Amino acid sequence: MNTAQQLGYPEHTKLLIIHADDAGLSHSHNRATVQCLDIGIVNSYSIMVPCPWYYEIAVFAKNNPKYDYGIHLTLTCEWNNYKFGPVAPLSEVPSLVDENGYFYKTREELRQHAKPEHVAKELDTQIQKALDFGLKPTHLDVHMYSVGAHADFFKAYKNVGKTYTLPIMVSGELLAMVGLNPNQIIKPEDLTTQKIHIGNFDLFQADALNEYYAHVAENLVPGLNVLLLHPAYDDKEMKAITIDHPNFGAEWRQIDTDFFTNPKNKSLFEHEDIRMVTWEELQTVIPRPHKQSKP
Repeated sequence: MNTAQQLGYPEHTKLLIIHADDAGLSHSHNRATVQCLDIGIVNSYSIMVPCPWYYEIAVFAKNNPKYDYGIHLTLTCEWNNYKFGPVAPLSEVPSLVDENGYFYKTREELRQHAKPEHVAKELDTQIQKALDFGLKPTHLDVHMYSVGAHADFFKAYKNVGKTYTLPIMVSGELLAMVGLNPNQIIKPEDLTTQKIHIGNFDLFQADALNEYYAHVAENLVPGLNVLLLHPAYDDKEMKAITIDHPNFGAEWRQIDTDFFTNPKNKSLFEHEDIRMVTWEELQTVIPRPHKQSKP
C-alpha cells in the first residue's frame, strides 16, 4: 500500500509536496523561503533549530500558521567557515561535536564518533526547543539525512516521530544514498515517500537544474513524491557561508529561488493526476498512541 492509498486516494494517485529545506540557515535563506511561500509554488518548508537565524524564521512560522512547516533535524554542519552545534548542552552530547564544539562536517564522521543516546538526546532537544517557542510543526525531516549514518540513529529518529506523533520523512532512496539497507529499515506500517526529486551536482554543473525541475511533473510516481529545493539568494552572506562549496552553494540556491518563484512554472504541476498535499494532511494517517483506560 502506498501513501496515496493510506490517505484514501486511488492507488495510481500522484501526491506532491514541493518542499524547501534549510530555513534558519541564514537571513538570505529565510528571505528566499518566505518569497517562495508567498508568491511561489512551494507548499512546505522545514526549520533548522540549531542555526543562527532560527529565531527569525521561527517568528515567521509562529505568525504565519497557514504555511506547512516542519523541523529540519540537524546533526551535521558541512560549511567550511560557518559553524553551529548542538542545542543540548555539550556536556550531555559530547560525541556529536568536533574539537571546537561544532557538529561534524560529514555523515561518516558522525557515524564514527556519535553515540546513539546522544543523537536521541539532541533530536529531542531540537524539537522541544521549537515546541517551547510555540511552534506547531507538521512533520520531521533531516539535514543531509544524517540519521541514515547508522541504523541506531535512524531508530532514534523514528522514536521521536512516535513520541511527538509527527510524520517523519522515510525514503528508501535517501537511505540507500547514505548507506543503509531500506529493506532492513522501512516497515510496512511506515509512512513512506515513494520518490524524492532533487537536483544533483552534475545537473548544476551542466546548467540543467531548470530543465530538471521543469520535467519533474512528468516523472512523478504513484504515491507520495517530495520535490526538495534549497532557496536562498546568491548574495554576500550566502557566498561567504558556502565558500569553496559549490554543491548546494549560493549560485545553486538562487537558481532554486528563481525557478520556484516564477509564476509561469506553476502550470507545470497542474495536472489532473497530481494532487498537491502537505505534511499536515499526512498527519491523519500516522498511528496515534493508545490511550490507557482509567482503572
